[in-house]
Amino acid sequence: MATSGGITAYSVKTKEKNVPMIDPVIDIKSGRYIASGKDAAGNKMSAIMSKATAEGHISSGTAKKGTGW
Repeated sequence: MATSGGITAYSVKTKEKNVPMIDPVIDIKSGRYIASGKDAAGNKMSAIMSKATAEGHISSGTAKKGTGW
């Protein structure tokens, strides 16, 4: 169920892995890069990633910059 190039995360509510995130926003909080978004059902999701991964998603256009940049 993983999308090519998109951000995927674990859905705690549905207990599924690699659920695609819709309209992710990457924020920096306490030195960590956190992508926040929703899944297809509207459930909130978050994923922690490295700086290189976060910058890659922003440069490719799959995510937007949030606060902390």
